[in-house]
Amino acid sequence: MATKTETLRTPAPPGSVSARPRQSFYQKHEALILGGGAVLLVLGIWQAFWSAGKISPLFLSGPSAIAKQFWETLRHGTLLADMGYSGLNFLIGFALALVSGVVIGVIVGWYRRARMLFDPFLNALYATPRIAMVPMIIIWFGVGMWSKVFIVFLSAFFPVLVNTVGGIRNIDPDLLRAARAFCASDWQIFKTVAIPGAVPFILTGVRQGVALGLIGVVVGEMFGGSQGVGFMVAYGGQTFNTDTLFVGVLIIAFAGILLTSLAEKLERRFSRWRPQR
Repeated sequence: MATKTETLRTPAPPGSVSARPRQSFYQKHEALILGGGAVLLVLGIWQAFWSAGKISPLFLSGPSAIAKQFWETLRHGTLLADMGYSGLNFLIGFALALVSGVVIGVIVGWYRRARMLFDPFLNALYATPRIAMVPMIIIWFGVGMWSKVFIVFLSAFFPVLVNTVGGIRNIDPDLLRAARAFCASDWQIFKTVAIPGAVPFILTGVRQGVALGLIGVVVGEMFGGSQGVGFMVAYGGQTFNTDTLFVGVLIIAFAGILLTSLAEKLERRFSRWRPQR
C-alpha cells in the first residue's frame, strides 16, 4: 500500500494541469517592453534637446516637428500619392524578382550544365554594385515608373536567386535516391522533394530581397524621379527641409520593419522544412 509521501510524489497523469510556473506580464512581453522603452527614452531625450534649442533645424529636426510635418503632408500634401507610387514600384519589381529568381534558381541549381553556362554572368552581375548601374538603367527606361521597377527587380533578384540555388543544391541526397528508386519523374521530384526542401532557403532570400528592394526603390526615386518617398527624401535634403527628409526616412524605416518582420515570420513558419544535418 502506497504511503502518503509516495502518493504526493506520483507524477501527474497526462492531461492534468501543468506544474510549470506561470510567466508574468513582463516575462511574456520583455522584448517589447525593453525595446519600446529604449525607443521612448531616445525620443524623449531628442525632444528635450529640440525644445531647449540645442539642435539646429538646419541639420536635424525634432520628433514633434517631424510629427507635425507628417500630419500636414498627409492632409494637404502629396504623402499618400508618394507612398502609393513607391509601393507600386516596389510590389511590381519585387514580384518579378521573386518569380524569376525562384524559377531561374531552380533551373541553375538542378541542372549542372545550366549552372556552368549561367555562373559567369550571374557572378559578374552579382558582384557589380547595383547603384553603379542606376544611371544606365535610367538611360534605358527613362525617368518614369519602369526604371524604378527595374532597379527594385535588380536589387531583389539576386538574393532570391542565390538562396534558391543553395536550397536546391542542399537537398538531402537520401531523399533523391529514394524518389528515383520509386521511378519518380523530374516533375514529381520537383513538387515533392526539391521545392519543399528549398522553401526555407527561398524565404531567407525573400527576407534579404525585401530590404534590398526597399533600398532600390529609394535610390531609383532619388536619382531620377519627380515623385515617391525617395524623391521626398532627396527634395528635403536639397532644400534643407529636415522635417520633410525625416518624414520620408521614417516611412521607409517603418516599411522595412513591417515587411522584414512578415518575412521573418514566414521563414520561422517553414523552418522545420530545412534539412537537418
